[in-house]
Order: sequence, then C-alpha cells, then structure tokens
Amino acid sequence: MDETQLSMKQSIMFSHKIAQLSKALWKSIEKDWQTWIKPFDLNINEHHILWLVFNLEGASISDIAKFGVMHVSTAFNFSKKLEERGLLSFSKRQTDKRNTYVYLTPKGEELLLETFESYNPHTYGVYSGSLPIKDLYGKFPEFSELMSIVKHIYGPEFITIFEKSLTKFDEDFNEENGKLTPNSKKATSQ
Repeated sequence: MDETQLSMKQSIMFSHKIAQLSKALWKSIEKDWQTWIKPFDLNINEHHILWLVFNLEGASISDIAKFGVMHVSTAFNFSKKLEERGLLSFSKRQTDKRNTYVYLTPKGEELLLETFESYNPHTYGVYSGSLPIKDLYGKFPEFSELMSIVKHIYGPEFITIFEKSLTKFDEDFNEENGKLTPNSKKATSQ
C-alpha cells in the first residue's frame, strides 16, 4: 500500500473517530445542560452567552460568536432576547465607539449565579464518566491533545480566552460544603 492510500485511510479513520466520539459526548452534554438550565427558562445558547459575557467582562457580538462557537446572527439574536428579559445591556465603550459591547445586568448576573448554585455534578454523564479516570490517576483528564487540535482550528486566542475563563471562575468563586459562593465582592461587582 502506498503512502497516499495509507494517509487517506488514516485520515478517514481519524475523522470518523473524532466525529463519532464528539457527537456522543455532545449528545450527553446537551441533554444534561438543557436539564440544568430548564428551570431558569434559558436555552443552551442563552446560558452560554451569559457565561461568556460574565467571563469576558463585556464582549462584542463578534467575541460572543467566536468564543461561543456560534454564528454571528445566533449570538446577536439570543443576546437581544436576553436584553429584552433585562439580563444583558448593550453599550458603546468610550475607547471604541464603532463596536457595541454586551454586559451582564445585575439581574443577569444574579440569574447566572443562581444557575451555578443549582448545578449538580452527579447529574452530568460526562462528569460521572470521568470519575473512573480521576479515581485511577488522581485527577480529571486534561485534554491537552484536544486543546492543541482546537488551538490549530480556532487559533491561540481561543485557548487563551478559554484558559482565562477557567482561571477567572476559580478566582471568583469559593466552594464551601458543596455550595458555590462568590469570592467576596469580586464576582458580583462587574
């Protein structure tokens, strides 16, 4: 078998493997995420936008689309729906009058924090499915290879923002007795 056939065969097998595993993971994540946020009258895109705007401390619609991995029209339409509910506000920055930025309102931040408080990790299939790895190795999977693939698809800024969002969440919240609480005024003073 020559190199071209081997490369084509490996490419198809790799693409199929990634597609099948990603689809299976997403199906589980989607079901669990929808169940988590249903009591708050949010859909996945709306919740994701609230979370992105919280992490980015104000974001353009382009930022939301890019880092939320959604079409610009999806980011705009769902952001407008959240604005109508009083959860987001749109404004210009003094330093940038060309772009409109989206911010959480106090009501939006309160709702997002309520969703965090209601989160139950044991109702998430992916979390439960990762526990045997954590038990075996003492930590959850780190996904370094997957992050490298995503970095090469979406660029290093995507991974930088992703990592900053994890750091921000870690710094902004404490966990006491299984309950998530904002770290002093930091998480609630945006």
